[in-house]
Amino acid sequence: MWTTVLVIAAVLIGSSMQRITGMGFALVAAPFLVLLLGPIDGVIVVNVCGALTAGVILTRVFRDVDWRRYGILAVCAVIGIVPGSYVLQFVPVAWLEISIGVLVAAGLTVSVNLGRVVVRDRLSFRVMAGMTSGVMNTTAGVGGPAVSIYAIATGWPQRSFAATMQPYFLTIGLASLSSKFALGSAGVPELPVLVWILIGCACIIGLIIGDLLSRVIEPHVARRLLVIVAYLGSFATIVRGVLELLA
Repeated sequence: MWTTVLVIAAVLIGSSMQRITGMGFALVAAPFLVLLLGPIDGVIVVNVCGALTAGVILTRVFRDVDWRRYGILAVCAVIGIVPGSYVLQFVPVAWLEISIGVLVAAGLTVSVNLGRVVVRDRLSFRVMAGMTSGVMNTTAGVGGPAVSIYAIATGWPQRSFAATMQPYFLTIGLASLSSKFALGSAGVPELPVLVWILIGCACIIGLIIGDLLSRVIEPHVARRLLVIVAYLGSFATIVRGVLELLA
């Protein structure tokens, strides 16, 4: 029961952050869902909910999407998904949990500390960001850090970035699910139907709450809160992996 409550809470907060900042569902929810459901099922739920929230938000921000950047990032991410799906078949659960936590923490740290560095946007940067994001999204359920680093480093305007991330997350979320199921590296989590319904409702309610909060919360405040919560979740996931290794 408490596991279900915590899963719903993670999805609710993650979808709210996604609406407020343009990204953040995976950063907030993935560490906790992995901790509660395990590295395989947790990432599957993250992919499903991430695609759902991105699809809903896209209907609100469609006009601000930079489709050219989206195309390059999405294609490269889909390419990166394939090796990521193979990794799931060979890496032990404990090491996968530790890797997920470390990847999230490292991505957040780089994103925060690159805030004042701006470089010229290049095709090679988009390719690297997309492929890295695809691998991380499949193995850890967090494709955001790679593209956020690219956006911060190249000075991508926040409004355009937030809008473009919605079709991007929708694409890589569906591609990750398809790749995992096709390769047999993961299956549909065996959760009760009622839990799936509650998760879907939590996504929608979270988006509504996020829409209301986005009108009163300054973007920089939301980003700081996002980083704090994601760090706590990533550290908790690392601790669980370490404890499993010691056991």
